[in-house]
Amino acid sequence: MWTLHATGKPSTPSVNNAVMATPALTLDQLNTAPLETACTLLEGVYEHSPWIAQQAMQQRPFLSLAQLKQALCQVVTQADKGAQIALLRAHPELAGKTMVDKSLTAESTHEQAKAGLTQCTAAEFETIQQLNRDYNAKFGFPFILAVRGPRGTGLSKADIIATFERRLHHHPDFELQEGLRNVHRIAEIRLNDKFGESVERGNAVWDWHEALAQYSDPGYAEQHQLTVTYLTDAHRACAQHLSRAMRDAGCDDVHMDAVGNVVGRYKGTGAAHQTLMTGSHYDTVRNGGKYDGRLGIFVPLACVQKLHSAGQRLPFDLEIIAFAEEEGQRYKATFLGSSALTGDFQPEWLDQVDADGIRMRDAMHHAGLCVEDIPQLKRHAADYLGFVEVHIEQGPVLNELNLPLGIVTSINASVRYSGEMLGMASHAGTTPMNRRRDAATGVAELMLYVESSATADGDSVGTMGILNVPNGSVNVVPGRCQFSLDLRAPDNAQRDALAMDVITEAQAIAQERSLQCNLTEVMRASAAPSDPKLQQRWESAVAALGLPVHRMPSGAGHDAMKLHTVLPQAMLFVRGENAGISHNPLESTTSDDMQLAVQAFDQLLSALALELAQGLNASTL
Repeated sequence: MWTLHATGKPSTPSVNNAVMATPALTLDQLNTAPLETACTLLEGVYEHSPWIAQQAMQQRPFLSLAQLKQALCQVVTQADKGAQIALLRAHPELAGKTMVDKSLTAESTHEQAKAGLTQCTAAEFETIQQLNRDYNAKFGFPFILAVRGPRGTGLSKADIIATFERRLHHHPDFELQEGLRNVHRIAEIRLNDKFGESVERGNAVWDWHEALAQYSDPGYAEQHQLTVTYLTDAHRACAQHLSRAMRDAGCDDVHMDAVGNVVGRYKGTGAAHQTLMTGSHYDTVRNGGKYDGRLGIFVPLACVQKLHSAGQRLPFDLEIIAFAEEEGQRYKATFLGSSALTGDFQPEWLDQVDADGIRMRDAMHHAGLCVEDIPQLKRHAADYLGFVEVHIEQGPVLNELNLPLGIVTSINASVRYSGEMLGMASHAGTTPMNRRRDAATGVAELMLYVESSATADGDSVGTMGILNVPNGSVNVVPGRCQFSLDLRAPDNAQRDALAMDVITEAQAIAQERSLQCNLTEVMRASAAPSDPKLQQRWESAVAALGLPVHRMPSGAGHDAMKLHTVLPQAMLFVRGENAGISHNPLESTTSDDMQLAVQAFDQLLSALALELAQGLNASTL
């Protein structure tokens, strides 16, 4: 029965949230069925586009559902632009005409109902209709969004409208690809439904992130922004939460160490008491995302939970470390948590003060930490098999390739500086342009040089992310400008050459403009190539899931690059949504990709356990 809102717009009847139950499809059925039957079995996965299944079925047999998903994605990727646009146009508008006249496919009806789009208010309905018109007019195809979301349970109408409005500002070429990525996500969820695929462990990891994200520093929490900096109340609450989570998952020993790292250990059966270390950080940048660092804590924790539930033990200990500090947001002590484990904690850090004048030493004392115990935290290589870290990619590569997982080959070298240009503050109206000593324009010129120099350098990158004119005024020529400088390159030599080039240019700019430039190095990290044997284990784990093995460098720094100084290390990247954006509230990934990361970690642990059980000497691992 139809109902009308105040504007006279019809809304569809209530749709049952559960698709009619049918026996789950199996890969064996799909692999052995005649081609025409196999394509029929996949009907509805890609909206009104049977050609995708027809081409993908040429690649049978499929070893896993993940491999099937990749095959379908590749067909679309290899299609011409016309076919890709036709695929987008085969999808209905959100809350559009096909919903109103009840001509949606069963799959689309279920998805739009799950997101509440069949129960829009008059105002919501009109807003979405206008957005549909604006989007079609700009791009020439409908707005496509996987409305069941990254968790599969459905986005809110507010989230859908906000995403709609944001994506209206994209470039057409980018938005074509973003639309296709959402088509693939829709297809992934539909395939899960068809095959009765459970992503319970990925969902658990997702939920753990949501629970931890409830803690945020004052001033940010009130704005619903996630910010957790070292030893604040929110940071300490996160540590307590993680301690409980580790105990609940089955870790035998859980404690907080002298710098605030939360350490959980799942004991093994090996007589040699060797340990595999894993983990990542739980602090965040200001107004950051939920997954940076924290994914590397919760993925191995899901593996411990499974082992504990099954009463299984590994022939080695698994040590999960939630590093207390990696981002360097409150104090200039980046990688503080992992530095303590490598013996690189600098005693002078204790006398640093934060923006409120609180010394690190006092903050640690207030948190109940014993600074005298910090030297005892150093780990010894002989006790460990190595360090492995799972991390969200924080970049667009895996997202663009439609790959859920990537293997890190090396972490780039980096160096950071704190800088300032000093000139002369003067009246903006009375100081002629050729008489000015404008510190801000000197920094602006340097910024453009960093951009061109790093671009010409190939794989290097340069960023000046902080610019500040203290006590600046609209009618005053800036006499002082503070800035940050972050330079990264694939190896130490390339980094050092770029840094020398930029520093030389900074002094030349200052001299030309009658300014003074001061640069202070605040962080330097060497490149950290992955250990070949550990990297191979990640590659084997990913291949065992039926996924392509994609190797890639990491442009971002990670705790693994600190542990690299004492232990062999290798990393696994997990695809990020929203073009892989990170250090941003839009940072996201899906519970399906989390599930694959957990399964890859399972595979790595099993392979390592098998090798040890077969009596391989630990020194050769």
